[in-house]
Amino acid sequence: MKKTIAYLLFNLLIVFGNTTSAQTRIMESLVMPSRILKQDVRFSVCLPEAYYTDSLQYPVVYMLHGLGDDETSWLEYGRIGQISAQLTLDEEIIPMIYVMPQGFRCYFSNSYDSTFMYRDMFVKEFVPYIDSMFHTRPERDQRAVTGYSMGGFGAIMLPLKNPEIFSVSVPLSMSVRTDDQYKTEDASGWNQQWGKIFGGEGTTGEDRITDFYKENSPFYVLQDYARQTEKPLLIYMDNGDKEGTLAKSNEALHIVMHQLEISHEFRVRQGGHSFSYWVSVLPNALRFISDAFENKPYRGDVQTIPNLAPIAGVQLQDVVISNVNYQVYLPEEYAFSNRNFPVIYFNGNFQSAEIQVIARLVQSQIQHNLIPPVLVVFVPVMDFELMKISMVEIEKEFRIRNGFRFRALVGFKDSALSGSFAQVKEEEFRMIALSDANIVAHDLNNIMEKTSKKVFERTSVFIDAPDQGSFYKGNGELHIILREKEISHEYRVREGNGGFDWLLTGLPEILKFTTESFHK
Repeated sequence: MKKTIAYLLFNLLIVFGNTTSAQTRIMESLVMPSRILKQDVRFSVCLPEAYYTDSLQYPVVYMLHGLGDDETSWLEYGRIGQISAQLTLDEEIIPMIYVMPQGFRCYFSNSYDSTFMYRDMFVKEFVPYIDSMFHTRPERDQRAVTGYSMGGFGAIMLPLKNPEIFSVSVPLSMSVRTDDQYKTEDASGWNQQWGKIFGGEGTTGEDRITDFYKENSPFYVLQDYARQTEKPLLIYMDNGDKEGTLAKSNEALHIVMHQLEISHEFRVRQGGHSFSYWVSVLPNALRFISDAFENKPYRGDVQTIPNLAPIAGVQLQDVVISNVNYQVYLPEEYAFSNRNFPVIYFNGNFQSAEIQVIARLVQSQIQHNLIPPVLVVFVPVMDFELMKISMVEIEKEFRIRNGFRFRALVGFKDSALSGSFAQVKEEEFRMIALSDANIVAHDLNNIMEKTSKKVFERTSVFIDAPDQGSFYKGNGELHIILREKEISHEYRVREGNGGFDWLLTGLPEILKFTTESFHK
């Protein structure tokens, strides 16, 4: 009864307060007076379409904004009203209430000196307030929190610090720092963004690692979380491969979570720190949240199944060089032209049936005008230098364009050239792609010592890794090494454990970037 009265009063406020109708589903910049903060806190709300016509209670997704933004940002730039409505209509997600609170510049945390106790306000005042004003399902397993940048930090830390309130965490481009980054960040930005909140303002180095900081850093708090099993948290992290500082820190957190055996989903996609990127993740993020609210296993990211050309139309030719058998895919155009073609070398332990499938996929991509005609040579596993000798003979045998500009290499698993990456010489390949690479510490040491920026000035690199693969650490650290060496590259972390079927789902993007690199 108390909740119903409060709800009726709230609707009366809507009617008589400058909004158009009691049926308003999207409400911007509402106000909650906070006793803890001693000031008003603004928030926006997006309600399900049937909210006013049924008597249902709905789960709640709290959506946190980034530094410098406010409670309107997810509505204006994130288009949450439009996107959630369409996903609900398509029955991709269940109806949910979306609440977007004002986060100020506090990282959705309490301050070290207790002058601004935002997290206390959020847990003790704001969540109960939302439950009293709307038809919510007021249980932890019906509350999720997501956010971008500063809001991504809040999206991981609010549930970790208050597992009794939230069951789902979806941080996007999480603004977080490793200890080394935290200790060495430029003072001007650090003092205002971190020191002011977590203590140590005006200090450098180890003095910045205060006890309060440790109590509020996921790198430390996750250690305690890993030891408890009572309130498991469902976590989906997403980050762009063109991020700056956050590329390393998010990757490091992913590695730590694996080492602590904390179950989570982790994705790295093309893009940077922008709303176009965060909007693009919403379909998968909201599917993850929706499945959690229904107590179902995550059904997985939206997948595009690659088209395969008919088997009869695919031409594969055998060629023997130095007693080694190679199979070569020839595009249809090869038979009725005298032109030369770019070439992609696939290096891996592929079975005959797998070679057929890859050839069919390449042919289908060409037939749909997604990539230009190319030759594909399937190279069995062998010594890297021996493989390059064989390439010379193959390029004499077939009509292949001269020069490294039209030559690419795709390595898979054990044959992903992780160990040979450091042996690549200047202007040997226009692009090198590593898929599900079995990269170990020895490989990384070689790459760190021998790989130079100059060698890769005209060679593109593409790394494609499974988030649950056995070599997540090696792939992630290779990404960081290339960033530190300022070697331009593409980096993807996709759902799955790796393997041939996993390779196929990512191959269209690899082929796209490879063939585009031929024409740069």
